[in-house]
Amino acid sequence: MGAISNVTTKATSPFVPSMIDPQRIALFFSTSGHSGVDRVAKHLIPALAGRGYRVDLLKVRNHGPDLTGTRARVRVVDLGHRQTYACLPALIRYLRSERPFVLLSDKDRVNRIALLARSLAGVDSRLVLRFGTTLSANLASRGVFERWLQRWSIARLYPFADRIVVPSVGAADDMASYTGLNRGLIQVLPSPVVPESVFETAILRPRHPWFHDPASPLILGAGELGSRKDFETLLRGFALLRAKRRCRLMIIGRGRGRDRLLALAQDLGIADEVALPGFIAKPYPYLAHADLFAFTSRWEGLGFVLIEALALGTPVVSTDCPSGPREILQAGRYGRLIPVGDEAALADAMAATLQAPLPAEQLKEAARPYAIEAATDAYLSAMGLASPASGLLRQDACRQQ
Repeated sequence: MGAISNVTTKATSPFVPSMIDPQRIALFFSTSGHSGVDRVAKHLIPALAGRGYRVDLLKVRNHGPDLTGTRARVRVVDLGHRQTYACLPALIRYLRSERPFVLLSDKDRVNRIALLARSLAGVDSRLVLRFGTTLSANLASRGVFERWLQRWSIARLYPFADRIVVPSVGAADDMASYTGLNRGLIQVLPSPVVPESVFETAILRPRHPWFHDPASPLILGAGELGSRKDFETLLRGFALLRAKRRCRLMIIGRGRGRDRLLALAQDLGIADEVALPGFIAKPYPYLAHADLFAFTSRWEGLGFVLIEALALGTPVVSTDCPSGPREILQAGRYGRLIPVGDEAALADAMAATLQAPLPAEQLKEAARPYAIEAATDAYLSAMGLASPASGLLRQDACRQQ
């Protein structure tokens, strides 16, 4: 991948007519720093650079993704503003001066700016729009105007892009039915979740004593401590299971719901068997050495941590939420699926899985489509590119793979 060579520059170049640069890929993101989009970016961007492309990360100031520590030849372009819409002029200047072969953007607000910028720049760069979650569920709690705006913008504006990509079939079907967008315009791409080395590398146990007590199986949950992950159902399901057998529960992650979850554990009488250690920067040791991973989301676009647990050979149970888990687990072949919010079904699924877990090698097979290099191949194909040695694959913009 080469030496660390991230370079920060400003998008201030004047307009100079030029041909499209067939080796330049631009990615326009504005993220929280710890979202699913950040994880996609941190895996995909170095992989693209590793294929020999000139990769530019176009950033809204003080927003993610952060590529610190990434060994990749990537140019970081500061668009000069903290607000996404204010970056429009700089994005137009960048497209006119650099003329990347393709611009990839993610999230609806960013996608709208990318569409407008390409139109105003008057360039022939391809535009690929990514949307990483299940649209209808994501908007269910939003205001009427925001729901209308996203539905309208996706239905009316997204067809002007060269590709629309989502991480799961469920997310694609939902977007089409919710907005009226032609389903044929939406392509499903596997997200780059895990490096190939994860499937084979032995990982040391965490120092936490609960990972060294075989008499009490450890159930793990992970994610932001908010309503979408529904850790309340996990606590209630664990309480039902704990009444029948010895076990412990650990939930790694941070969020506003921490105090509420601790209070619920106290009310359920399981506080001594529940731990919330906070955010863990390197969670793989926790995922690899838990006896069971429990995924209780109300909705997702895919479910990265579910894939990571499988790649590490850890048995899983999951809610059958929209969208992703059913596809990842192949309708229950690689882990039990339970209804969203059903603590009794969750307790039964956890008990059955602890009693008879699937072999680690079988679980890993479910995660292999989401290996970084395999997913990078899929993204390059969707962009109309291949490895430089293979030449360009100039495909029809709407043809499905």
